[in-house]
Amino acid sequence: MPLKLPTIIGNRGAAAYAPENTIESIHTAADMGCKWVEFDVKLTKDSVPILFHDDLLDRTTNGHGPVADMKFSDLRDLECGSWFSDGFGGIKIPTLEEAVEVILERDLGMNVELKPCPGREVETAEAALDLLSQIWDDRDRLLISSFSHVSLETAMDMAGDWYRSLLLESEPAENWAELADYLNATTINIDGRTASREFIEEIMDTERPVLAYTINDPQLARTLRAWGVDAMFTDDPDTVNDTLFKAH
Repeated sequence: MPLKLPTIIGNRGAAAYAPENTIESIHTAADMGCKWVEFDVKLTKDSVPILFHDDLLDRTTNGHGPVADMKFSDLRDLECGSWFSDGFGGIKIPTLEEAVEVILERDLGMNVELKPCPGREVETAEAALDLLSQIWDDRDRLLISSFSHVSLETAMDMAGDWYRSLLLESEPAENWAELADYLNATTINIDGRTASREFIEEIMDTERPVLAYTINDPQLARTLRAWGVDAMFTDDPDTVNDTLFKAH
């Protein structure tokens, strides 16, 4: 298949080394040799797509409360680095557009995870794909993923020829295979920390690549690779990459 997936994908940039879902984290992943990065996209109250994981601001910013209640101009007043370390104090939540500009500059591929706040599944997909359709033209280095079937359905309607990935929870729904077929999912992204070899083989039987998140244990990475996992998301691309490719 033409989707050009590397074995290692930097999770939220390189989240072990820089604050997740920031421009700095994307640069760090690229500096470590990552060919692809993954990041999360949510919407502000005024529908600006931004890089952010949680529904609440509290864990990774100096703000409080739901992301969905904040206009972009107010979010821009927050900082999202000092929770990680003082050296990153003062950095800002990036827009999807700013992140894509850096990804183009660094010649990376990307897994864009649509992470809608509750009730915003359609509009999050619409805003993200509308922007991407204007500035991204390398379909073989773009994967749209989500746990939200509604977001993936919207992505399918808007950009049917782009690759989509169905994200599965640690305990996946029994009808995951039917969902994957309905959404015409190119890959299945699973929790590699809990997945059994049998389940991975079930996915392989559907002839789809298997991607595993979030693999920071080098030994687990080797095991999953041996079981047939095609690619892994990791906060620590340096260590995992070294283990997989330089241990022999």
